[in-house]
Amino acid sequence: MPRFFFNLRNDMSVDDEEGLELPNLEAARARAEAYALDMTAATVLEERKINLHHRIEVTDGMGQKVLTVEFGDLVTIER
Repeated sequence: MPRFFFNLRNDMSVDDEEGLELPNLEAARARAEAYALDMTAATVLEERKINLHHRIEVTDGMGQKVLTVEFGDLVTIER
């Protein structure tokens, strides 16, 4: 099973040192989206703000970027 790494890119860069074994890229995308939504919700609750430009870059076991999940693509802002 391939290993994927979920690297946070926002005010600072945090690289995932362990990664997760997942069956395919679709599963990696779902996990990255879940991480992004969890982080967005926590930041709203703790800091009462959101930065829609934050992202998670997913890399494979060779260090190649295979997808990017932008936090702003996962939420709808309504007034």
